[in-house]
Amino acid sequence: MFIAVGTPTRRGDGHADLKYVYAAAEEIAKYLQGYTVIVDKSTVPVGTARNVERIIRETNPQADFDVASNPEFLREGAALSDFMRPDRVIIGVESDRAEAVLRELYQPINLIEAPIMKTDLESAELIKYASNAFLATKISFINEISMLCEAIGADVHAVAKGMGLDGRIGRKFLHAGPGYGGSCFPKDTQALVRIAQEHGVSSRIVESVIEVNAAQKARMINKIRTALGGSEAGKTIAVLGLTFKPETDDMRDAPALAILPALLDKGATIKAHDPQGMEEAKELLPDSVSYHEDIMSTVDNADAVVLMTEWNTYRGMNLKDILKKMSGNAFIDLRNVYEAEQMQKAGFEYHCVGRI
Repeated sequence: MFIAVGTPTRRGDGHADLKYVYAAAEEIAKYLQGYTVIVDKSTVPVGTARNVERIIRETNPQADFDVASNPEFLREGAALSDFMRPDRVIIGVESDRAEAVLRELYQPINLIEAPIMKTDLESAELIKYASNAFLATKISFINEISMLCEAIGADVHAVAKGMGLDGRIGRKFLHAGPGYGGSCFPKDTQALVRIAQEHGVSSRIVESVIEVNAAQKARMINKIRTALGGSEAGKTIAVLGLTFKPETDDMRDAPALAILPALLDKGATIKAHDPQGMEEAKELLPDSVSYHEDIMSTVDNADAVVLMTEWNTYRGMNLKDILKKMSGNAFIDLRNVYEAEQMQKAGFEYHCVGRI
C-alpha cells in the first residue's frame, strides 16, 4: 500500500508539512488485515517512515506490517516515461519480507535493467532531498557564472557546454535563466536546510543555493528595467510563458510570480500568454495582468517582450511580424532561446542571460 500525498512547505518555517502523510497512515492502520508493506512514496524528511510506523502501531497494535521508503523521481511533464524507464529505484527497508515484496513489484522495471538499490529507511528518505538539492545547486551555479559572463564578456552557452562535456559534471541543469521554481526544488532545498538545522549540521552550500536563486530573480527584474531604459513606469510588457517550465501548467514558485508583481508595482502594464498556465496564473498573479489567447495579441503595442518560459511555441516565432505589432523593439530573452545576431538582424534590441 502506497502513501503518495503532498508534503508542501509548512507556512512560516520552511519545514515539510507532514499532516497528510500522518493522516493517511492513521487511516490505513484501521483496515490492515494480513501482512502489508506500507510504502512511503511522498517526499518526506528523515525520520518520517519511523513516525508512520509508530502511528500505525498505536492505531492498530495487532497489525502485521513493515514500512518502506520508496522516493519518486518523476519530472513534471515526463512522469509516465520516468516511471516506465527510471534512472534508479530506491527501496529503503528493514526486513527481508518487505524487500522481497518491493522487488517483486518492480520486477518488470528490473527486466529493462533499471537499477534497484536497497538502503536503510533514513538513507532512502535523504536521497530524494540530496538529489534535488544537487540539481538546484547546478542551476544556481550556472546562474552565478552567467553574471560573471556578462561582466567579462564571456558566453555562458559556451562555458556551460565546455563544462558539460566533462563526464564528471554532465550537461544537464547547466542552463542559465531566471532561477528555478516548481513543486520540488524550492520546497526540498528549504526542507533539507531545516533537517540539517534540527540535527546541528551546517548546510552552507544549500543555503547559498537558495540565496542565489532569489538573487537571480531580482537580477532579472533589473535586466528588464535596464532594457526599458531604466524604468518600467508607463511601459507595456508582453510576457511569453508563465509556468516554471514548459509542458506543465504548474505555477508553484515560478519566476514569474516574483518578477511580474515587482514590475507592476513600478507602473508597468503586463500582457501575458502561456500555452497551459494562464488559468493557474490568474489565481496567483495580481488582477491587473491581462491574459491573451495568442502571441500576436499579447505583443500588440508592447514596448518590450519578455520570454519567461521556453515553450516550443515560442522557439519558431515570426520575428518580423512580432516586431511590426510592437510599439518598441526590446526583447528580453530570459531563457536564451534565440541568438543575438539573429535578433539584431530582425530589428530587436536583444537582451539575454550570461551573453553579450
